[in-house]
Amino acid sequence: MGVLTEKDNGYVANTYKRFPVEIVSGKGSVFTDSEGKEYIDMGSGIGVNAFGAADPVWAEAVAKQASTLQHTSNLYYTEPCAELAELLCTKTGMKKVFFCNSGAEANECAIKTARKYAQDKKGEEYYTVITLVNSFHGRTVTTLAATGQDHFHTLFNPLTPGFVYVPANDIEAVKKAIDENKTAAVMFECVQGEGGVMPLEGDYLRALAAYAAEKDVLLIADEVQTGNGRTGELYAYMNFGITPDIVSTAKGLGGGLPIGAVMFGEKTAGVLTYGQHGSTFGGNPVCCAGALTVIKRLDKAFLSEVKAKSEYVFSALKGAGGVEAVSGMGLMIGITTTRPAADIVKECMENGVLCLTAKTKVRLLPPLNIPMELLQKAVEIIKSACAKEV
Repeated sequence: MGVLTEKDNGYVANTYKRFPVEIVSGKGSVFTDSEGKEYIDMGSGIGVNAFGAADPVWAEAVAKQASTLQHTSNLYYTEPCAELAELLCTKTGMKKVFFCNSGAEANECAIKTARKYAQDKKGEEYYTVITLVNSFHGRTVTTLAATGQDHFHTLFNPLTPGFVYVPANDIEAVKKAIDENKTAAVMFECVQGEGGVMPLEGDYLRALAAYAAEKDVLLIADEVQTGNGRTGELYAYMNFGITPDIVSTAKGLGGGLPIGAVMFGEKTAGVLTYGQHGSTFGGNPVCCAGALTVIKRLDKAFLSEVKAKSEYVFSALKGAGGVEAVSGMGLMIGITTTRPAADIVKECMENGVLCLTAKTKVRLLPPLNIPMELLQKAVEIIKSACAKEV
């Protein structure tokens, strides 16, 4: 046990089961541990380091802003906040943005907004939010309640009421739930990340969007993990030709700093007014400066490269030894394996590749700009681990 590990175990709350790796530095898609061993990063901090570790464009912008103005609070105007909001609206067609610090906070804001919209238009009893089985929306008391996985609904009861769960990709089930409840919104992830890297079907999403519009029920797209280029489009819903009323995002937006954003469409742009929501650190100049460098680079040419890398990974893994199935979208990939996923992750780590898991699957979330030669090397090591006989 290293000194760092011993200190962490002694003083940091025991809420994480860390891998036995002490990461001390990184460059691009490669991490280096305290013993000098290098690892190809196929997790990007659970989808956060969109452009890898110590990205020079991001680092320069962050350092410049930190030495200019690191914080003011939302009592004053700052340029990075306004510029980032403008850029997000311009690229998505959304109308307004609220900034916060994390995905869970973004989802809390989305839920509050949906409930206020429904209360204003239909009455205070219209507060139900429908979510999907196997969804994951955060770890606060309300976003745990929104999460459609039973094992998250213990230990911290009572959770926030007003959530109904329906199976994913079952349009009749969600229509029935909308009709039987005084519904404010339907909240979904285009690809269920923590739920097993399972994409929703395009026909289902388009039918859901049409029915929700007919019933004046809001659509909330949780793009915390799927957003900011991860699926090969700026936001995952753009793969399906739908337009949500609210979009929440975080993770890759900040490129390594904590920032969340909630984007509001035509229906919801004016729902929240003075004093009804807030965040001390929301729109922080340093975080926004970093986020600007991420969003500015996610252009059509770059996203085409993400799609090409995705196609390579899917084609290389499908039908490989010990690989039963490959799911996901873009560079958000789940691998169903014959061997236990934890065993494969351990072996990959020993051979210099850092992977993740999602339920029973090996999960890959590499930096979006990972060089093809490193991606190929990592995939070969993963394939070798999958093919190994137990």
